[in-house]
Amino acid sequence: MSFAPSQALSSFGTSVFAQMSQLAADVGAINLSQGFPDFEGPPAIVDAAVDALRHGKNQYARSRGVLPLVEAIAHHQADFYGLDIDPLQGVTVFNGATEGIAASLLGMLNPGDEVILFEPFYDSYPAMCAVAGATPKFVTLKFPDFALDEQALADAFSDKTKLVVLNTPHNPTGKVFSHDELGVIARLCHQHDAYVLADEVYEHLTYDGEKHTPMATIDGMFDRTLTLSSSGKTWSFTGWKVGWATGPAPLVNAAQSAHQFLTYAGAAPLQHAIAHALQHFAGDDDDGFITTLRRDYQERRDFLLDALRAAGLNVAVPKGTYFVLADFSNVYDGDDVAFCRWLTTEHKVAAIPPSAFYAHDKAEGQRLVRFAFCKQMSTLQQAADRLAALSS
Repeated sequence: MSFAPSQALSSFGTSVFAQMSQLAADVGAINLSQGFPDFEGPPAIVDAAVDALRHGKNQYARSRGVLPLVEAIAHHQADFYGLDIDPLQGVTVFNGATEGIAASLLGMLNPGDEVILFEPFYDSYPAMCAVAGATPKFVTLKFPDFALDEQALADAFSDKTKLVVLNTPHNPTGKVFSHDELGVIARLCHQHDAYVLADEVYEHLTYDGEKHTPMATIDGMFDRTLTLSSSGKTWSFTGWKVGWATGPAPLVNAAQSAHQFLTYAGAAPLQHAIAHALQHFAGDDDDGFITTLRRDYQERRDFLLDALRAAGLNVAVPKGTYFVLADFSNVYDGDDVAFCRWLTTEHKVAAIPPSAFYAHDKAEGQRLVRFAFCKQMSTLQQAADRLAALSS
C-alpha cells in the first residue's frame, strides 16, 4: 500500500526558497536568493530575549500573544497610522507572518470561495488557498512598473469573491501600492462585499520618500481589512518567527480560530523581546532605528541596482521591500530557472527564479530574476564583483 500525500498540496512541491538556498550552500555561492539578513538586529533586543529567558517567561504564552506585545502592537498602529486597535480583541500573534497567512486564510475562507491574488505572489498564498478549498483568481502586475490594471482587477471579481490578498510593499516586485490604487481595490471590495488580507510585513522598508499607506486607513476599509506584519523584516530577526494580525474583532477572531489549533502560541521569551523592540526601536524620528535602517537599505539597494545594470540586466527600481526584480534577457538565452541555476553554479551568486510566483502568466516571470539586498555591503560587493563577469 503506497502513501498518498495531501492532494491539496501535491502540486506545490518544495519551496523555491529552500531549493535555491540549498544549491547556494552546495556550491559555495553568495546567497542573494532567500530574503534573510546576514547581519544581526539590535543587541538590546537580543538582551531583552535573554532577560526574558532568565526571568521566568518560559511557559506557554497567551494564545493571542503576551500582554506587553499586543499592547505594543496596538500602540504602534495608533502611533504610525492613527488606527484605534483594541489590544485584547484586535491583535493576534503568530509564529511568523507566514503562519498568520495560513491561519487567516483557513479562518476566513470556506470551500468554493474565490480569492484574488496579485502575481507575482508570495508562494504560500495559493498553497493555503488550496488547503482552505478556495479558488484563486490572478491579476498580473507587469514589469517594469507593476502598475495596477484596474480593468483586469474588476474582471477578477465575481459574486463568489470573498477576499483580496494584498501585499504592500510588495514582494517580489518592490512595488508600493499608491493611495489611488488602494482606493480602486477598496471600491471593488465594497461593490462585491469582499474583504482584504493585507500583508504589510515590509511596512517600514520604503525608499525615495515613498510612504506606505495601510489598506485599513482607506475610507470604509478598517472593518473589511485584516492586517499582517512581522518582526523579521524591521528588526532583522527572521529566525524568531514573531508575526501578528491587527484589525476588527470578527476578522481577528477568524484568524485566531485557526491559530489556536495550528500552533496555539509562539515562543514567549521572543514575544517579550519584540515588545521591547516596539517600545524602544519603533520611532520614526530623524535619528531613529527605522529611519537609519531605511537609509542603510536604500544605500544597499542603489549599490545592487548599479551592479546589475553594469552586468547588463534591465532592473525595476523597487520603492519598498529588500528585493530587486531584473530582466536578464540581454545576458542569457533561457528561462529563469535555468538562468538561476547557471548563475549559482557558474558565477557563484544565488538568486530566485520568480516564475514560481506566477500562475496565470508564467511567461511574465520566465525572463526575470529576483535578488535580495538585505546583506552586508561587503557581501554585496563580492556579489557585484562576480556579476561583473556577465557583461565581459
